[in-house]
Amino acid sequence: MCGIVGIVGKSTVGPAIYYALTMLQHRGQDAAGLATLKGQQIHLHKGTGLLRDVVLPHHMAQLKGKVGIGHVRYPTAGLDDSSEAQPFYVNSPYGIALGHNGNLINTAELSQELFDSDRRHLNTRSDSEVLLNVLAHELQVQNPVQLGPEHIFTAVDQVFRRCRGAFTAVALICGAGLLGFRDPNGIRPMVIGYRETSKGTEYALASENVALDVLGFSLMRDVAPGEAVFITLDGQMHSHRMSGSITHAPCIFEYVYFARPDSMLDDISVYKARLRMGQALARKILRERPDHDIDVVIPVPDTSRTAALPLAYDLDVKYREGFIKNRYIGRTFIMPGQQARKKSVKQKLNAIALEFRRKNVLIVDDSIVRGTTSKKIIQMAREAGANKVYFASASPPVRYPNIYGIDMPAPSELIASGRSITEIERELGADWLIYQDLPDLIEACREGNDRIAQFDTSCFSGEYVTGVKDGYLEKLELQRSDSAKRKRRIENGVKLAS
Repeated sequence: MCGIVGIVGKSTVGPAIYYALTMLQHRGQDAAGLATLKGQQIHLHKGTGLLRDVVLPHHMAQLKGKVGIGHVRYPTAGLDDSSEAQPFYVNSPYGIALGHNGNLINTAELSQELFDSDRRHLNTRSDSEVLLNVLAHELQVQNPVQLGPEHIFTAVDQVFRRCRGAFTAVALICGAGLLGFRDPNGIRPMVIGYRETSKGTEYALASENVALDVLGFSLMRDVAPGEAVFITLDGQMHSHRMSGSITHAPCIFEYVYFARPDSMLDDISVYKARLRMGQALARKILRERPDHDIDVVIPVPDTSRTAALPLAYDLDVKYREGFIKNRYIGRTFIMPGQQARKKSVKQKLNAIALEFRRKNVLIVDDSIVRGTTSKKIIQMAREAGANKVYFASASPPVRYPNIYGIDMPAPSELIASGRSITEIERELGADWLIYQDLPDLIEACREGNDRIAQFDTSCFSGEYVTGVKDGYLEKLELQRSDSAKRKRRIENGVKLAS
């Protein structure tokens, strides 16, 4: 999972891209980068760390040009080091810089094709570099005298044909303009916005519309599944949709956790969807425990607040803030490695003892993935004096790997994998554990846009919209489990959390 933005402006866009990325920092904390185009030269700066630490004022002064892209990275594949910070760049043909959100599930096959048939060399293990080189090759084989939108759209059609998985991307093409595209299933989000200026219309592409809001851009629409949008250097917008069958299946975990609550994704308000998740969970609690003895509902900040409030209201139970969040600790779920996650939970949250003491507490979280955070939070509630600790998840049990850009690669690392609800309850140390039902979660999201017939629910259902080859999930676990990542970090001299 990453955050991407691209802008075609009428003045220098570097600062605007920076501010847009600050609104997408929740989508990736590992690395950040910007690329701008001026004349025939791409100016690029990237590195590991938060945006504010990677891009400093003197870097911004070097990022000249009226067209540019930006990226914040959350590592699911490859290495968590500077070599895989984005945007990636190739100089042939034309010079192209690309930022990618998602994950390709046929990276190994494409890498071999690129080497054997396309005669292109890869420097990293990143699927994003693979995506860039597929695009570059498909542009190169056309060899047009004058590169135009029709050549770019032909290349993107071939990208759609060759690449499988989840991918939204923004790309700078020297001498041409800004390209954005979204995979045929629309798994990862992308929106397009515009801003009127005295010099003309400016356009922007971004993972979430909140990145547009901060810049004063108006939301035009979502980029459609299987659509490519190309904006020329002089601000002319062209769009193209691939032919053939398209199954729109946006990732439902975006609404559960990843996206900001103030975002609109595929015409669905994330905030409203989370409100409905809380209401559905309250109905389930009333069905299963009509005589419950819950004294207070307490959310795990921040993403579960929206669901916890209507849940408390419908249960006719007090809602209280029981945990204070340290704003200087990042999102524990997306931290690389179990050690870092365990260490960060206590640093991230502190309990207000008065809200727990001698009470039966229902703690609400958006999801339970590995169980690291949930187990620690339950322990903190007991240490704060809670009489009983109940735990509710606004989403169903995460039992299967997510292969589309969210770091859930190994079933062995998922607390719900192979366990019953009672066994999970015992493992977490809760007095009672309740999960959202999958049909209720789907309905909570679909109510915002009934045109969406299907969501990607693979991490809950094990059903993958793109399909998977035999052995792929097993191979993925070997490559991307915490233990595998730890081994690669050691091999590459990366300092590990103590």
